[in-house]
Amino acid sequence: MGQGDDKDRIVINVGGIKHQTYRSTLRTLPGTRLSWLAEPDAPNNFDYDANIGEFFFDRHPGVFAHILNYYRTGKLHCPADVCGPLYEEELAFWGIDETDVEPCCWMTYRQHREAEEALDSFAGGALDLGHEDPEPEGVAEAAEGDEGVEMTRRLAQGDSPDNRSGRWSRWQKKTWALFEDPYSSKYAR
Repeated sequence: MGQGDDKDRIVINVGGIKHQTYRSTLRTLPGTRLSWLAEPDAPNNFDYDANIGEFFFDRHPGVFAHILNYYRTGKLHCPADVCGPLYEEELAFWGIDETDVEPCCWMTYRQHREAEEALDSFAGGALDLGHEDPEPEGVAEAAEGDEGVEMTRRLAQGDSPDNRSGRWSRWQKKTWALFEDPYSSKYAR
């Protein structure tokens, strides 16, 4: 290697793990945080240790390896062993658009968001499993301990095992559609 290559080399310490690459590699994705490291005034704008000649970022080192590989290969893959929100946060920090994730990894990357959206559709205020419906009129007035009164209360609330008009049946069609019909809603997709 010649002298010019050493000047083009850059050391980036991410979470204690040192990575070496070339400034020309970092310039492959303009407008991103790593491309800014290739600029001449980068040591003044980032955490740079002039004594050891490296930039330091207190970020996830495992995810950074995938991000740096994206600059080298032009293909952004999502590690299967990293939580989706963490990977999403790291992409945002480094200034990389999530739509650059390769098609082979897109489902892995998106599965956390789709799970959150599905859960939100159930928790949208309409489904509240932690609270009982108020007792129907007249049931509270009956004497406690009476089996007939208890059965009446359960039937009125739809809690009878052989009664399908309870709380579950209100959500049963929506739940089945969510899992069985991908075109029934945006959450099912």
